[in-house]
Amino acid sequence: MLSCRLQPKSYQYLLAFIFAIEEVNRSPHLLPNVSLGFGLYNTIHSEWKTLESTLTWLSAVGKAIPNYTRVRKSKSVAVITGNTGATSAQIGTLLELYKFPQLTYGPFDQILGENHQFTYQMAPRESFLAMGMVSLMLHFHWTWVGLVISEDTRGIQFLWDIREEMNKNEICVAFVEMLSVTDRTYAPSDWHNHFRILESTANVVVIYGDTNSFMGLSFSRHGLLVTWKVWITTSQWDFITSENEIMMDTFHGTLSFSHSHNEIPGFKYFLKTVNPSKYPENFYLTKFWFLYFPCSISKSDSDMFKACPANASLEDLPVHVFDMSMSEGSYHIYNAVYAVAHTLHEMLLQRVEVQPVWNGDGLTVYPWQLNSFLKNIKFDNSVGDEVNLDQERVSRKDYDILNYWNFPQGLHLQVKVGKFSPRAPHGHRLSISEEMIEWNVEFKEIPRSVCSESCGPGFRKTHQEGQAACCFDCTPCPENEISNETDVEQCVRCLDDQYPNPARDRCLPKVVVFLAYEDPLGAALAGVALCLSVLTALVLGVFVKHRNTPLVKANNRNLSYTLLASLCLCFLCSLLFLGRPNTATCILQQTMFAIVFTVAVSTILAKTITVVLAFKATAPGKRMRQWLVSGAPNSVIPICSLLQVMLCGIWLGTCPPFIDTDTHAEPQRLLVLCNKGSATLFYLVLGYLGSLALGSFSVAFLARRLPDTFNEAKYLTFSMLVFCSVWVTFIPVYHSTKGKVMVAVEVFSILASSAGLLGCIFAPKCYILLVRPNRNVLQGIKEKARFHKVKARAECNTPL
Repeated sequence: MLSCRLQPKSYQYLLAFIFAIEEVNRSPHLLPNVSLGFGLYNTIHSEWKTLESTLTWLSAVGKAIPNYTRVRKSKSVAVITGNTGATSAQIGTLLELYKFPQLTYGPFDQILGENHQFTYQMAPRESFLAMGMVSLMLHFHWTWVGLVISEDTRGIQFLWDIREEMNKNEICVAFVEMLSVTDRTYAPSDWHNHFRILESTANVVVIYGDTNSFMGLSFSRHGLLVTWKVWITTSQWDFITSENEIMMDTFHGTLSFSHSHNEIPGFKYFLKTVNPSKYPENFYLTKFWFLYFPCSISKSDSDMFKACPANASLEDLPVHVFDMSMSEGSYHIYNAVYAVAHTLHEMLLQRVEVQPVWNGDGLTVYPWQLNSFLKNIKFDNSVGDEVNLDQERVSRKDYDILNYWNFPQGLHLQVKVGKFSPRAPHGHRLSISEEMIEWNVEFKEIPRSVCSESCGPGFRKTHQEGQAACCFDCTPCPENEISNETDVEQCVRCLDDQYPNPARDRCLPKVVVFLAYEDPLGAALAGVALCLSVLTALVLGVFVKHRNTPLVKANNRNLSYTLLASLCLCFLCSLLFLGRPNTATCILQQTMFAIVFTVAVSTILAKTITVVLAFKATAPGKRMRQWLVSGAPNSVIPICSLLQVMLCGIWLGTCPPFIDTDTHAEPQRLLVLCNKGSATLFYLVLGYLGSLALGSFSVAFLARRLPDTFNEAKYLTFSMLVFCSVWVTFIPVYHSTKGKVMVAVEVFSILASSAGLLGCIFAPKCYILLVRPNRNVLQGIKEKARFHKVKARAECNTPL
């Protein structure tokens, strides 16, 4: 017995049922000498009508009388029911009382298997439907998708599955609309839900349910023409229901998933040849014929079909009225008939083995007897597909992806454009022909459905507070960071020797820089250093040439030679800071600078002490002459220098300077420089030099008013003032600069301080030696000495 709700397209279910019955009855290998009969019952979509129809059939008296039947033995052994789970569940509630087997051809419903022991579902589980739909979304990069789900157990289970799969693949749900499966009215609240769907920014909407549960989604009721949405659904949702050709463009381009199945041979030919005259007892087929073919009404039953076109065929009807291709539901009905036939065949074979000679009741079969066989039945149908009624099996059947074409209007084609195979390796499960897909007329190319446009290279995603993960703003990468892909959460820092390009989508290698001789600044400093060193050498030559003159002798010419030699080295040591650093230059830079400057400053200290001792030695009663004669002031130089050498030795022995790079001084440049190694020892060496300079300045300052023929004390005081001023200024300037400028500041300080010593001390003397040689004579010195003698005696006891 077949129970179905006869909508126009449900007639194919009826004909598939008849086709399968006739095919079984013609088969010599299945139920030989036994013919299957059938009965047809209509079900109205309401609970009490469904129960009434079932009771009427069970009672067989034309009335719904519980627990009563007019015939002793029912001729029906199984019932094939419903294209919806709700219908099958309502019928199954009564059939369970009689252990009557029920085979359903609608989509698989978990509740039917759990709550109805004698219900067998022909459709496979939809274990991979959600995965297939999400694979389609990933293929087209749709990350903002709406869900419209039927409010029943199947819908809730599918909602759970697809949301889990979408979350796993970072696809966001734009909205979820649950539509009632029981309320068939078109209340204003329902239309409000529909308008929410249409106004959503999601261009892709997944619809899950059957025709009955989505009657409320018929946009034609309000004359809505929706051409800006892509609908993804299943073959159970029959959207080709309207005869209004104008509204069919709403679902043009719809993509639907259907379990793959082969065409049953002979079925299309059967549909072409079927007509009411061939099955005069089929009231439903007669009614269908009069509804859709130009037949005139005849008074005589025998002439009823003579008024219809002689060559009328179902093939001539539009697709939205009757589709000649076997639907998924018809395929399951075909397999259900064969499942019953194979079950009866097995039962009769067992009876033959037990009871070779049949009595009059040999062919009597009770419905409850089929249950033990149906649970284990397994066979291959006429096209080689396996049919298995095991409810616990996990089906890995392929899905065909169909594209609905209705442009031009009224075309009504379901074209296979792809396939999803759960059995294939990951990454190869979905195959689709994009060029075959017809999108809705609003789209000129592959539709996009995203909450926020992708963030290109150079930007990162910043999530919007309170919104889904797919809704975000694009923020430029921070300084020194890049992104070279789309939709990255975090930008990546460039390596220390790289910097980002202006677009911040790739890192470029930094240019290696140092204070080179070829640079204008380096060349200028090198030229100044060489010129000053040459000048110092010339001054030294002048002093050597005039070594026997009173001016040179009066200022301790050996100390003058030593000071000029150390100043020459000071100028030359600045060249160590120029050019690309290496290990040798890094070690020599600071140590040579510290030692030669220590020699220079200690020499000035020795000259200052010499001036003081020379003055004291001329005072009556003083014994400092022997200190002056013995050369005691000269010992200051080796003592002070030795201490500096020891500090430098400790520095080099523990943590010497080394080659380093400064990646932060300049954004696009990599500065190669010398790292000081131990900062503590570096500042200790500088501190010692600074203390020595401060001491020299203090002694010179106290002796600035001592009478001297050539004003040596004043020159020493002024030179140390210049020296100390340069290095006090150097410290803050040095620490406030970066890159090559920092090195240049240090070189400039070396040159400036050395030039200050050279100019303040030796410039006046060179002037006398070269320009005013008449002042450089012994007689002049004696006359000047007598002039200061009286004054010296008055101030001899004045403390320094």
